[in-house]
Amino acid sequence: MTTANQTPLIELRDIYKIYHMGDTEVHASDGVSLKIYKGEFVAIVGQSGSGKSTLMNIIGCLDVPTTGQYYLNGEDVSELTDDEQAEIRNKTLGFIFQQYNLIPKLTVQENVELSLLYAGMPAEERAERVRYQIDRVGLKGKYKNLPSQLSGGQQQRVSIARALAGDPSVILADEPTGALDSRTSREVLDFLQKLNDEGNTIVLITHDNGIAQEAKRVVRVADGKIIFDGPAREAFPRGD
Repeated sequence: MTTANQTPLIELRDIYKIYHMGDTEVHASDGVSLKIYKGEFVAIVGQSGSGKSTLMNIIGCLDVPTTGQYYLNGEDVSELTDDEQAEIRNKTLGFIFQQYNLIPKLTVQENVELSLLYAGMPAEERAERVRYQIDRVGLKGKYKNLPSQLSGGQQQRVSIARALAGDPSVILADEPTGALDSRTSREVLDFLQKLNDEGNTIVLITHDNGIAQEAKRVVRVADGKIIFDGPAREAFPRGD
């Protein structure tokens, strides 16, 4: 998938994120360097406190590193202002969260449409794109439903449609099956694999080895450092 002269879609260079808690200095990221290329399906896996959420926040332009560089699509975004980060998130990144983060009073269509509205997309193009993505995740005919009228799996599908609506370069999925039963989790993971097969770049954040095995590449973190980076089959040789 990658070539020697291909520019990484995501590149972290010697990333440190340091917090001060009283007299204690906590290295949530401790010199992390990582490259992710277009079309990859990568799981960043680690236990609570390992640093995986810090990496997600930096990759997702939700936070900036204390030191180090972060390149997204070849652009150094490591020292962006809050407004610049918001613009990058809206145009380049699609987020899927564990708790869906849907607005209860908005319909399915309105929830999916919201980011496109903020981006200033013309109404006709907006409506066409929103309907396409809702249909794509298997919710055709649910446009006017409220989140409370949907199952947990359907609500997560709405959040996937919302993530896809802006045609992002990267889809960041943060524990996307954490609130779902096993059958619905399987459906969501199958859909993420389908999106990857269609060429979408997926970065999956999880503490669950079973979920991480669904990716093609695994990056395991502990104590703010990467301790493994390679194919999923090598990360879990016995299906652990």
